[in-house]
Amino acid sequence: MTTVHVNDHKTRYLDRPYGRVNRNKLKTKLMESCVSNGVKFHKARVWKVNHEEFDSSIVCDDGYEIKASLIVDASGFGSTFVEYDKSRNHGYQIAHGILAEVESHPFDLDKMLLMDWRDSHLGNEPELRFGNSKTPTFLYAMPFDSNLVFLEETSLVSRPVLSYMEVKKRMVARLRHMGIRVKRVLEDEKCLIPMGGPLPRIPQSVMAVGGTSGIVHPSTGYMVARTMALAPVLAGAIVDCLGSTRMVRGRPLHRRVWNELWPLERRRVREFYSFGMETLLKLDLNGTRSFFDAFFDLNPYYWHGFLSSRLSLGELAMLSLSLFGHASNSSKLDLVTKCPVPLVKMMGHLALETI
Repeated sequence: MTTVHVNDHKTRYLDRPYGRVNRNKLKTKLMESCVSNGVKFHKARVWKVNHEEFDSSIVCDDGYEIKASLIVDASGFGSTFVEYDKSRNHGYQIAHGILAEVESHPFDLDKMLLMDWRDSHLGNEPELRFGNSKTPTFLYAMPFDSNLVFLEETSLVSRPVLSYMEVKKRMVARLRHMGIRVKRVLEDEKCLIPMGGPLPRIPQSVMAVGGTSGIVHPSTGYMVARTMALAPVLAGAIVDCLGSTRMVRGRPLHRRVWNELWPLERRRVREFYSFGMETLLKLDLNGTRSFFDAFFDLNPYYWHGFLSSRLSLGELAMLSLSLFGHASNSSKLDLVTKCPVPLVKMMGHLALETI
């Protein structure tokens, strides 16, 4: 079960299980798979990328040059080798998390806390409370036993990015209010995720995957499961092009692999999710609470599908109508007054994608 504290007086219980990825084990599994399949590694920093009509090459800072039919960039958000036609006006999700050994905690062991939007812990911190009312953060908690728990204070999305120290201060105040005393921090996590913004130019000579490819869910920040699901699709397209008897290379290869990762329908769906992000950016604490109260009141098929990027464009349109119907009057006013500009932008982008 999953819990959402909408405010001090309302809690929702959702029939949706969650898990936490063990980053070390995932990395080990991927590395072992690479080794067993004969992947060769060269440890260096890429200095320059060159492209010819049918081949590309990278030059490393140690002078080593590697030639290939296709370069795939999986280096994350900071990559400078993937090109954009538009300014990268991202929203940002920032979080401070710890896997901690604690004296005790108040969380049910058979439930995980997906969102806690309560702000009672800031009662004696007027400056923090005022900031939270404008740009809210929530607590995410996953207990493993009575003394081991993962805790994370998260700004779902902001522009510009919320200060990391601000997020950390709110978490300290929250844990103090809840009576949670940390004995030992086993892991800490500083998370900064660019969300939304334009897709890379499609197609282009460098193929992107992961954070630099625009695959992050613009409204939630989720990426790992979606990347793992789409990686075989992208790999299959590369194999079809480079492993065929009539090898496809150069621009036809670039067009094929980029369109496999971002077919037209997936680009349109992403525009809708970006519209969701732009709407969230305009909501204060009370607006955000009302939004999620209505969101989790929807048929589970819709909010499950939205969070996991599984809805079609038509289903997303139905979700929007249903969400407006479930919203409170104040939330409807928020949506009517604050959504027109993001809505017009989304419709414009969808029209361009169609052309």
